[in-house]
Amino acid sequence: MKVLATALAIGLAAGLFGALCGVGGGIVMVPAFTLLLGAEQRQAVATSLAVIVVTALAATASNLREPGLIDWRLVALTAVGAALASWFGAEWMRTLSNHTLTRVFGVTLITIGVWKLWKG
Repeated sequence: MKVLATALAIGLAAGLFGALCGVGGGIVMVPAFTLLLGAEQRQAVATSLAVIVVTALAATASNLREPGLIDWRLVALTAVGAALASWFGAEWMRTLSNHTLTRVFGVTLITIGVWKLWKG
């Protein structure tokens, strides 16, 4: 029951912050899965990506209510590169140790956070 409640809370937080900030819910889910549910980094990453599919579909459906809010040309152009890179990234992720992947994740978050604070 604790896992169910924790997973639901993680999903609520990830969905809210993902939809509000345009971030992949993985910024919330990956640390929460590892710290609160004891998942290994690789499992947390893979699980988060699967959840993000549902989160993105729900938020996109909601955003469709405002015509012109989604730039479909940009979606199409970006999706091609994202799909190719994500396939490669998932293959690469499986070759990394949990320790290395945790460090990559942490450095990425810090780098983006500093950049957003500096430029924001």
